[in-house]
Amino acid sequence: MKKLLLPLLLCIVLKPTIAATSASFCWGNATVYFVITDRFCNGDTTNDINYGRLVDYGSEQLNAATFHGGDFKGMLQKAQEGYFKQLGVDVVWMTDVYEQIHGWMQGSGPINDFPHYGYHGYYPLDYTQIDKNYGTVAEFRALVDTLHAQGIRVMLGANLNNPGYPTLLDAVQLGFAETNLSEEQAVQHIRSWDYSQFFENRAQWKGWYNSDWIRMPHEGWDESNPLTATLFGLPDFKDESTATTTIPTFLKRKWKAEAKANDPWVNPSARKLRKDHDWTPSQYLIAWIAAWVEEFGIDGFRCDIVENVHLDTWQALHTACNQALNNWRSAHPNDIASTWTDAFYMTGDYDCAHIDYKADYANAGFTSMVNFYFPKHGDLDGIVYTWQSYADSVAAYANWHPFSYLNNSYHRDADMNNMMDCATTFLLTPGIAQIFYGDETGRKLSDAQYNVDSDQAFRSDMNWNDINHEQLLHFQKLGQIRRANPVIGTGKQRTIDAHTCLRYNDTDALLIRLLPNEWQPIPVSSIWNDGTKVQELYTGQVAEVKEGKLSFPYYQNRIAILKAL
Repeated sequence: MKKLLLPLLLCIVLKPTIAATSASFCWGNATVYFVITDRFCNGDTTNDINYGRLVDYGSEQLNAATFHGGDFKGMLQKAQEGYFKQLGVDVVWMTDVYEQIHGWMQGSGPINDFPHYGYHGYYPLDYTQIDKNYGTVAEFRALVDTLHAQGIRVMLGANLNNPGYPTLLDAVQLGFAETNLSEEQAVQHIRSWDYSQFFENRAQWKGWYNSDWIRMPHEGWDESNPLTATLFGLPDFKDESTATTTIPTFLKRKWKAEAKANDPWVNPSARKLRKDHDWTPSQYLIAWIAAWVEEFGIDGFRCDIVENVHLDTWQALHTACNQALNNWRSAHPNDIASTWTDAFYMTGDYDCAHIDYKADYANAGFTSMVNFYFPKHGDLDGIVYTWQSYADSVAAYANWHPFSYLNNSYHRDADMNNMMDCATTFLLTPGIAQIFYGDETGRKLSDAQYNVDSDQAFRSDMNWNDINHEQLLHFQKLGQIRRANPVIGTGKQRTIDAHTCLRYNDTDALLIRLLPNEWQPIPVSSIWNDGTKVQELYTGQVAEVKEGKLSFPYYQNRIAILKAL
């Protein structure tokens, strides 16, 4: 192979993951699988209903945001079957596991056309224990340990901005507000109920978050100061507060009432945190969240709406989580994950972020921001130039990289009729590639698409009984190639023409050719010498460079990925 002129700033990893892993792990090259636990796989139907919740209001539209039964046992089953490894996944990111609000919030805002529960993990009630709908501490530990044993990191969500909404059912059960309703009445979908009017009476409540902890929701969105704005009427934690406070009475009341009955769900590392300390609100939150790292060896967080939380708070979380991860590794010397040396990873949702480097956030512990702008139409005629800009960004910043997606929890942007080409453009991109559960199987929208808040339709149940096997196989092949060849995510790029580029570093090189024609020679004289044997990785075919060219009798799915043997 001819010497390549431009070196790559390599991602440094001191130790391999596991023997079965074909290449050393690097966050900057990772394939991340983002799963809404409640919608993925129901492994235990006995935990489908908890806390007096309703799950069936009579139609798929009304059930758009109820709990659907997915749990840790279901995810463990799929992990044991090798589902994530077959996709070439390096990281499983699951939605927040913390206990969610028990009741419902009005769907679609003031229209209130469906009851909206916290099935997605964004409405935390109690950061110190697992929501019973997802499973127990033992089941979560088994899932994390199994993924780790497969060389797969685990990422959760971290929400420092807001607690969940105070709902009618929570008010009845936790006794912080007078509703004149029974639990059975409070769980019914009351179309006329108005959250804003309910919250206006907060001064009369007893024991909920007081003004030391939160600021009042207000109408609209104050774009001039997101650090003090409330989001969608959610109560806003005062993470900037330097005044110490006590744990809200409703949580103390809840923990006392549960006594030891909640042991299967309480995070053991958080038990000592269920009492008053001389702490500010953010110090409580950081301690509660870092306890999940300390107990289970969680490898990273996706942080919600990062621009709404002060940088020093994020930095404090990153410091706490690194210490917690080191503590976990020291306490579990026989676990394969204890040999991993990468620091705790943080990415975040910054509204409309691209791949631009954010120095302030990098200094606060972030290594990326979720990229809203990856092209999502599967355009094989233009993607090489996008890849070039991404590769240039990777090369420019040693500790920053793109974190791209086709679809995610809030955006169903990809061309679902062209997911084969979308997968090609996506899984060969530099930086991190985040697969949203079901992108690989052709998961369809639910009837929630007919609600005003049609985003709920993006979060339909995983389509295990209706898999597009051709699409799944394409994702699997590309994922395995990506995992076996880190140069795809971390290499520099030389763009050769609109359909051809070289991804390379000091020791490796891949030539990617889009829309190749059968038996039409591919010029490679600037890359490999005559006589070099080259494999087309997607089909497994091998050819020899002759007169500076390579020829193959056929290609699959409009792509050729070439590597010298």
